[in-house]
Amino acid sequence: MTTTALVTGATSGIGLAFARRLAADGHDLVLVARDSERLESTAKQLHTSYGVQVDVLAADLADDAGCRTVEERLADREKPIDLLVNNAGFTTRHTFLQGDVENEEQMLWVNVRAVMRLTRVAVPGMVARGHGAVLNVSSVASFIPQSTYSASKAWVTAFSLGLAGDLVGTGVRVLALCPGYTHTEFHDRAQIDMSAMPTWMWLDADQVVDAALIDLRRDAMVSVPGGQYKVLVALTRLAPRKLLAKGTRSFIRIRRVLTKGTTG
Repeated sequence: MTTTALVTGATSGIGLAFARRLAADGHDLVLVARDSERLESTAKQLHTSYGVQVDVLAADLADDAGCRTVEERLADREKPIDLLVNNAGFTTRHTFLQGDVENEEQMLWVNVRAVMRLTRVAVPGMVARGHGAVLNVSSVASFIPQSTYSASKAWVTAFSLGLAGDLVGTGVRVLALCPGYTHTEFHDRAQIDMSAMPTWMWLDADQVVDAALIDLRRDAMVSVPGGQYKVLVALTRLAPRKLLAKGTRSFIRIRRVLTKGTTG
């Protein structure tokens, strides 16, 4: 039986890597992003390469209309979604006190509100059918205090864990994917210069997706790709909160020096 996956933020980075991998595995797709031209191009490439059906939804998850567009598709009982990948998200180049509150709010709308709303629509149908999965793309930053972005991702991780517990025995799985620095357009879009970051800290988007799908199959609730980040997360769980916060501030200051202050 052919299954269908809906992927948000599907035209670049981790979202595109998910779309390619799921298409290669034979899943039909619904791709969501803001850029309709890029969506159509991506859909055509995936259909041509893998022979699966690929539908597109041009929607901005930072506003109500965009969310409603995707919610309506998720609620369609005639075309059920078997896997929801909440990947869309963004950050800003400024610290909380340096940035505009409107940008901070928009970050919460995409990283938190959209994840909650889309999941709320998708899960009841999955439970009724007795199978399905939600994969929420969080971040290693969810374990590290760094203002609004890490707070939003901490919500995604906690939300995913709580929902996964609620759904035990229903046949529906929930996974929080927590990658570290990954080669995508993410930092470029936020105008953050990451060129000075050491190579050992970087992950490949396909590597991240592989790890996520392996962990989803084994019913894990949290996936942290890469040995270096598994160690980092383990250390954050052991470190006192005050010490962790001080260490984070020091890291941010060092990163600003390395990147000539462009990270804000």
